[in-house]
Amino acid sequence: QVQLAQSGGRSVQAGESLTLTCSVSGYIASIYVFGWLRQPPGKELEREAVASILSRTPDTFYSRSVKGRFTISRDDTNNTLYLQMRNLMPEDSAVYYCAARTAASRAWNYFGQGAQVTVSS
Repeated sequence: QVQLAQSGGRSVQAGESLTLTCSVSGYIASIYVFGWLRQPPGKELEREAVASILSRTPDTFYSRSVKGRFTISRDDTNNTLYLQMRNLMPEDSAVYYCAARTAASRAWNYFGQGAQVTVSS
């Protein structure tokens, strides 16, 4: 089992920056990839992660909507995952979830509790 504990969500103005944090604990060695997913207001959780990073290499992946503005990183010493968000736009408003997936799974296995990010114009 893996536990994910998030912090960092808040309300910001368009153009501002915000960093989300996710502390990871448990059987971390089982995880193949970490990611950040989001659920916009009134919509379902988006299936594609906005950002993801492999657990054992620095390879990162971004959705088209956030590439160039968001940066995912992890601190293996402190078992922490980050999502640095810059130049935030109102359409970035959502509940953001950190997530983890094992190599054997096609779906995300573990989720954090979610963090609300609201971007005002």
